Amino acid sequence: MRQLKTLALCWWLFIIPSILFAQLADSLTIVTKEWSTTPVKRGVVWKKGHFENLFQSQQEINFIEIDLKKHRKKLGLAADASQLKKTSQFAAENQAIVAINGGFFDMKNGGAVDYIKVNGSVINESRATTDRANALLVLSKKSIAILPTEGLDYQNSAFPNVLLSGPLLLQQGTAIDLRKNSFNDNRHPRSAVALTGDKKLLLLVVDGRNAQAQGMRLNELAKVLRWLGASDAMNLDGGGSSSLFVNEATKTGLVNHPSDNRAFDPEGERPVANILYLK
Repeated sequence: MRQLKTLALCWWLFIIPSILFAQLADSLTIVTKEWSTTPVKRGVVWKKGHFENLFQSQQEINFIEIDLKKHRKKLGLAADASQLKKTSQFAAENQAIVAINGGFFDMKNGGAVDYIKVNGSVINESRATTDRANALLVLSKKSIAILPTEGLDYQNSAFPNVLLSGPLLLQQGTAIDLRKNSFNDNRHPRSAVALTGDKKLLLLVVDGRNAQAQGMRLNELAKVLRWLGASDAMNLDGGGSSSLFVNEATKTGLVNHPSDNRAFDPEGERPVANILYLK
């Protein structure tokens, strides 16, 4: 019993403070970061940052910050029911100035594996029920929201644009409890969309599977988004699918480093089933 009490005391005196200190250091690293900032157009900014020691790892983060007061009506989803296309191709077909890859998809047969509706037309129904797909991006010319699926009849909603993906990461500024599994807990390239309290939309990609960028666990991704001011946030398809597009920023338009070609460059873009874009 005495040994157990000693171990418990050591935990509270040494382990807990070190964990809290690490979290404080990571949050300060994000909020004090001097991001490489490139205006795309008025109210749209591309920010990029490399971190030598964030969550005790090397990280590369790119995100687009969109002022919704200026640009909400120009947001849209693009999707194909069966054909996979690169994010840059979807973006070009829709005259997009910025875009991010969307939800999970069938790599063999094409099309999203989770529900998606674009401009009032259902492109794909959900092919299976998973606990991962528990978040909705709903979009119209009048409003945009990130919502939990629980209790929502999203298939019969009036929103003309609905993207089902996940997991949900933040709701009203609170981190969502995530299941313990390899998808959530291992480090991967990640894509996410978030809304801030000051009416901004964030499209964020974390690179991974490279010595210069190790990728994030989902709880780490949620922390970064919250430190950037997000109140609501959801995960999108990641891994080799993670792609962030800024028109004419590079040869392909990709500003992150997709991992499919195993090189730290913008060339390894993977075809996907859908995107979120700004025209």
